[in-house]
Amino acid sequence: MGHEESPRDPENAELGRRVAAFRELSGMSLRALAAAAGVSSSFLSQLENGHTNASVASLRKIASALGVSPAQLLDSRAAQTRGVLRAKDRPSLPLEGAEKYVVSLPPLRNLEVYAGVFQPGSSTGAEPYVHGHSQEVFIVTSGTIVLELGEERYTMHKDDSIEFLSSVPHRVVNESAAAAEVIWICSPPTVEEESVDSRAHQTTPN
Repeated sequence: MGHEESPRDPENAELGRRVAAFRELSGMSLRALAAAAGVSSSFLSQLENGHTNASVASLRKIASALGVSPAQLLDSRAAQTRGVLRAKDRPSLPLEGAEKYVVSLPPLRNLEVYAGVFQPGSSTGAEPYVHGHSQEVFIVTSGTIVLELGEERYTMHKDDSIEFLSSVPHRVVNESAAAAEVIWICSPPTVEEESVDSRAHQTTPN
């Protein structure tokens, strides 16, 4: 049996609330999570509402689909957040003359966030690039950076920001004599439309 029917009780209700919280945190619909976990929508609905419990196998499949561990589903504190992602633990996309770090990790599915450090003379590549058709916010957190967006060219300084569509060709270049730090926020994520390797645009001196 994949799961056992049981009357609503505090333990089932608490587990159900955590599953629902993680699902909402990930931006998945009930039907999408059920399909990804290989369980029925009716079972998942009953689980989230505390009317049934889950076998170890079902719990593992649901956790895997959410991008978390089974232990996190059993920890009442975990559903509020995935915890602190330490700077030293951030996955990086190595670039020549610059660094790009992944800030948002699964199960966060509504947006993606990257942080970047551009050394003097570095850029996101010789040519502008596009990725998907999402809203993108670009923020300069230190230094001065140039954003080439379509036919326009913007010189941006610390705390400046700009919003645009990721389908518009764009390129980032540091023409200053000091390093610059930036943040990209994209919603919805475009990571499924391109591989991580293709996102690590080769950075070349100007």
